[in-house]
Amino acid sequence: MVVLSPPVLDHCSLIKTRKPAASVFTGIPVIDMMDPEAKTLIVKACEDFGFFKLVNHGVPMELVTILEAEALRFFNLPQLEKEKAGPPDPFGYGNKSIGANGDVGWIEYLLLNINPDVASQRTLSVFQENSEIFRTAVRDYISAMKKIAFEVVELIADGLKIEQRNVLSRMLRDEKSDSCFRLNHYPPFPELQALSGRNLIGFGFGEHTDPQIISVLRSNNTSGLQICLRDGTWVPVPPDQTSLFINVGDSLQVITNGRFRSVKHRVLVDNEKSRLSMIYFGGPPLNEKIAPLGCLLAKGEESLYREFTWSEYKKSACKSRLADCRLGPFEKTSG
Repeated sequence: MVVLSPPVLDHCSLIKTRKPAASVFTGIPVIDMMDPEAKTLIVKACEDFGFFKLVNHGVPMELVTILEAEALRFFNLPQLEKEKAGPPDPFGYGNKSIGANGDVGWIEYLLLNINPDVASQRTLSVFQENSEIFRTAVRDYISAMKKIAFEVVELIADGLKIEQRNVLSRMLRDEKSDSCFRLNHYPPFPELQALSGRNLIGFGFGEHTDPQIISVLRSNNTSGLQICLRDGTWVPVPPDQTSLFINVGDSLQVITNGRFRSVKHRVLVDNEKSRLSMIYFGGPPLNEKIAPLGCLLAKGEESLYREFTWSEYKKSACKSRLADCRLGPFEKTSG
């Protein structure tokens, strides 16, 4: 069993629930990547939810299984061994603290840099201290997730009837793309059962949106992920270890001038089972200018956001708390 530290409540963000969430939400869009109508269905899902489940994606399950086994092997190491890859800079091994601004969760993670222009000694140390099998598994999995991300954003461009099909994918394909990869491990939190009568829920990862263009998520069969609907209702996402889940990020919200909305999401902890998730965050190069695409603006429609570089937005996001509206400072004010 993985032990992060003595399981005291200070290390798990708790909130009181007003009413129990539905045990199953069946409205999450499921997109078959081989469906001839996929481009249209993806655009609709991004407009309505900012989130969808992707099936028939073509990623071999063997690739996923190897990485999951290697990740669990790392997270099962003695705490002192894991901490050789930390503290995060922001890359490397982290434990309970999420970011540098006071957010905490019942989580341990590895955040790995895959941008060649950003040096990270922590990322190097993770690969130096662990087996070649782990390094190869991470490399192969990231390569597969990149291909998925490229295909999804090109289908989005098709669905939006953008003439330049690579207008989004070129930012992810760029050799200086500021993308990263994260392995999240949420150990069981047994103390949660004692709190159930008080209508309290514990967070592994508090509510937030992803700042990049899109995120590609895969998890094991432990539940916990929830997304927030447009009316503010939180709904659980049924786990499916064979499928991928796509999040619209803040940058894509800006590029579509708010037509797509970045999905607010969170992860709740389980009192018995651990959850392992793998996320590829597809980001643009640091100097890439982010602004609404003119071809997506209707006649007379005003841009909701001022132009900014990805580097500017990333620096701003790093100064915020998880639940903050990170796009607020970049919105144009009326008048």
